[in-house]
Amino acid sequence: MEKHSVNFLKAQTKYKRVLLKLSGESLSGELDGGIDVKVLKYISTEIKKVHSLGVEVGIVVGGGNIYRGLDAQGQGIDAVTGDYMGMLATIINSLALQNSLEREGMPTRLLSAIDMNKISEPFIKRRAVRHIEKGRVVIFGGGTGNPFFTTDTAGALRALEIDADVILKGTRVDGVYDKDPEKFKGAKKYNSVSFSDAISRNLKIMDMTAFALCRENKIPIIVFDINKKDNFKNVVLGKNVGTIVS
Repeated sequence: MEKHSVNFLKAQTKYKRVLLKLSGESLSGELDGGIDVKVLKYISTEIKKVHSLGVEVGIVVGGGNIYRGLDAQGQGIDAVTGDYMGMLATIINSLALQNSLEREGMPTRLLSAIDMNKISEPFIKRRAVRHIEKGRVVIFGGGTGNPFFTTDTAGALRALEIDADVILKGTRVDGVYDKDPEKFKGAKKYNSVSFSDAISRNLKIMDMTAFALCRENKIPIIVFDINKKDNFKNVVLGKNVGTIVS
């Protein structure tokens, strides 16, 4: 029996099932690393606004705030071991997010690509879809379960497996720019861009494996600022927020 009950509001949303991709760094807030509890609570309240609309939500969160597998070799750790360490970091973030979401009254499930039966369920496509259909927020931890693949790729895979309408990449910038807006004042923002143009202009949206999966399977990506209040809700309502890649 579920411990939580959710009263869904009736609203006309553009997307019915979404995959939210969060970076591990987004959980750090102003800290140098780790998890900022205030940021965790803020993100949970933003997710609750969307969940309350009846939108089905899956989440993939990175682990870069705790450990980055890509930095492993520079630290004297082989790449495969470093990637597994990064996957474990995503589990830590996923558990923290799950706890925070449940404190906001949402039913959740954590599904891991790595077997951890004491703290999560194994990822099985049918199980994941069933949880989502029952109104549970499903968090996908452990990346893809394989080294050499980023959590961007995990996000793209899970989105395709649960038949999500869109991938929503929550970042600290308000969309896709022709160059880094945090470094260049004259950076130009795109309201929309095609997959082909994004590749030809070398726009850094996702890693190329994830990007190719989205392009081949025609699943749109929306990049938006998760730190701006109500942005997540406005995206699913179809408002002009962030940049859509399609």
